[in-house]
Amino acid sequence: MGVKIGDLISPQITDLKHLKGKKIAIDGLISLYQFLASIRGVDGQPLKDQQGRVTSHLAGLFYRTINLVEAGIRPVYVFDGRPPELKVETLQKRNEQRSVAKKQWDVAIADGRMEDARVYAQASAKVDQNIVQDAKMLLNTMNVPWVQGKGEGEAQAAYMAKQGDVWAAGSQDFDALLFGTPRLVRNLTITGRRKLPRKNEYVVIKPEVIDLSEMLQQLDVTFEQLIDIGILIGTDYHPGVKGVGPKTALKAIKKYNSIEPALSAGGFQVEIPYEEIRAIFQNIDQHVNSSYALNWAKPNREQVLELLVEQHAFSTDRVENALNRADNTLRTHHRGYSCGSCPPPWEARRGDSAPSPPGESGACCSGTPFDKHLFGSGEQ
Repeated sequence: MGVKIGDLISPQITDLKHLKGKKIAIDGLISLYQFLASIRGVDGQPLKDQQGRVTSHLAGLFYRTINLVEAGIRPVYVFDGRPPELKVETLQKRNEQRSVAKKQWDVAIADGRMEDARVYAQASAKVDQNIVQDAKMLLNTMNVPWVQGKGEGEAQAAYMAKQGDVWAAGSQDFDALLFGTPRLVRNLTITGRRKLPRKNEYVVIKPEVIDLSEMLQQLDVTFEQLIDIGILIGTDYHPGVKGVGPKTALKAIKKYNSIEPALSAGGFQVEIPYEEIRAIFQNIDQHVNSSYALNWAKPNREQVLELLVEQHAFSTDRVENALNRADNTLRTHHRGYSCGSCPPPWEARRGDSAPSPPGESGACCSGTPFDKHLFGSGEQ
């Protein structure tokens, strides 16, 4: 998914500990896909509770978010709204591919090819509204903010980073760069040891940080030219020019300055609605919910246990241990978190109109002024 410009990028490899104190707007939809695809049994079956409801997304979201909080990161998840019209065809094709993968999964299980079955199962993973609502409910109980975008979630994350409300956008896709995020963090929700498909081989995945201004300087292109490069290669809104990869696209745009003369000089017989696609990336107000407030607090232990243990039969010990890890990290009122007894406004969780932060006179039970207590006074 997304624009394939990875070959043009030299990311900075880092560790979670080096992201301590950073607020990061994470693409919620992509994260849920990752959890649904990776958290499965040997035959590809996702985790389910006693009533047969899928819980892979809840397990991934809960334990990964706890890991981020324990590392001192302040995550906020952003969710997609209505997709642009140009993306509808791409989404339809993806649904068709998932249907094909589901059939291949069934055949592989019947043939006893468990490794193939797991690969096909991962490709068949689908995030529906029930999955998204489950995720939002869990984040509410964990007192981790989420924001509902009007359009593309990566545009929402990029907007928040450009506003200075978060330090970076967090996503596997590079689209956030074309939406103008100053920084992109990849591999944030899949950091760790991972098995390669169909191989008895493991790799260690670490977070990657990409700085947009440094990237543009290294490539010697403008932001507008980067968008044109992406359009040539192919985006979620058009497949681009067949046979044109990142290096060819970069060379063409640097030679001809923009996509119009590049297409003409190359003699490509393809019609690309490049002006419309440019507008999607450049006019991000159409995607953005600007009414949000970012507040973090300690997880509500009782609500988390009710949701995960009572409703979905998670292990009490494992959930308690994870909550204890978060509590130990936040016990000294880690900067940017409230105590949990003084909850932040729920409006911020629903993407409704955001209330103004309390003034200096307001304080939580610790005696720390609310605006400093909730929002911190240091780095984004």
